[in-house]
Amino acid sequence: MNAAWSKTSVQAVILLLAIVTTGTVGYMLIEGWSAWDSLYMTVISLTTVGYREVHPLTRAGEAFTMVVLVGGVGTVLYSFTLIGASVIESTLHSPWERRRISAMLDRLEHHFIVCGYGRIGGILVDEFRRQRVPYVVVERDPERLRALIEAGHLAVEGDASSEEVLAKARVSRARGLIAALSSDAENVYTILTARLMHPPLYIIGRAESDESGRKITRAGADRVISPYQIGGQHMAQLALRPAVVDFVQLATSSEFLELSMEQIEVRADGPLTGHTLVSANLRQKFGVIVVGIRRANGRMEFNPAPEARMEAGDHLVLLGPADRLAELAGHAGVSTATR
Repeated sequence: MNAAWSKTSVQAVILLLAIVTTGTVGYMLIEGWSAWDSLYMTVISLTTVGYREVHPLTRAGEAFTMVVLVGGVGTVLYSFTLIGASVIESTLHSPWERRRISAMLDRLEHHFIVCGYGRIGGILVDEFRRQRVPYVVVERDPERLRALIEAGHLAVEGDASSEEVLAKARVSRARGLIAALSSDAENVYTILTARLMHPPLYIIGRAESDESGRKITRAGADRVISPYQIGGQHMAQLALRPAVVDFVQLATSSEFLELSMEQIEVRADGPLTGHTLVSANLRQKFGVIVVGIRRANGRMEFNPAPEARMEAGDHLVLLGPADRLAELAGHAGVSTATR
């Protein structure tokens, strides 16, 4: 906001100085007046106060005065309009905007914190918005922050590695944090700070290389993503197995509402704990398919047998209609990504 106000104000001042200078120099050249008399004549003409001329005007001077009045007065009005708009925005709009954002942050919980609004961050917030997942963006660039807020995103200004900034983003109530900053060092510091402030937080970190990925993991990230590695793997899969990739994209995209892929936690006090897949009767009751089970120890079981038992801390990987998956999540007492 302040940067935009300063830029607008400078433009307005430059316009005013340009028209005053032009008028002053014009009277000096045409009428041969002194600099002070020429400046005085220019100012009283631009402000339309109606005082008498400093000296009698020649025909050329009268013509120049008409040009100053027609062109200069319009320029002055436009410049004051720019300055007035900047003042109103800085004194009225910004405090209101801050209060609105603060109220939204106070209500925020079980959300994701996206650190950095670059190319990766932009894709993340667009996907979260499509899936109606609560999120807040932490961005220190004023221009990017302004664009975020004007686009309707919830955002906090500042350094993502700052405890004060993460506290504003309600890290203690967050579901997860994604460190997608431009440098690996920034991501490491951000993850360290977030892990210390809220140890149970689920953290995903962006890494540019394998070496930095290991450092980000040691800093406390649960998952480390390398955009280049994933992009290369995805292109290879598209070349080798395009139908499989198309199916996975359909199953995980919010734009394809007939089918979704979701994960649901098996809670210790939930109705699924201790049951086998066949005894829980998930396919018949909810019309979903159990694609896999990620055990509490991190081991993944693909296409589990009907006799596979669900234990506390396991996560079911499911495929089915979005509404039926949400119904199953409600039965299990947990939230899906889209609920």
